[in-house]
Amino acid sequence: MSYEKVAQAKSDIIIGTKQTLKAMKNGEVDEVITADDAEQSMTVKVADLARQLNIPHTRVPSMEELGNACGIDVGAATVAIKQ
Repeated sequence: MSYEKVAQAKSDIIIGTKQTLKAMKNGEVDEVITADDAEQSMTVKVADLARQLNIPHTRVPSMEELGNACGIDVGAATVAIKQ
């Protein structure tokens, strides 16, 4: 599952929607992960840009678990794995 992928890539991740969008536009991202329980207004921009740029996009159920996989104490709506 993607939680494990994020946990393994901890030093090569970008956490947060704004930072993820910026990195995607700069061509720095291999894959993006969004949480289904996050605000749609936050995650839809990432999903749309990923589709446009042909970046793999994975959805996971929980912001809290995604945040835990990143090693942070709060939920994460969006995470990008850098190239």
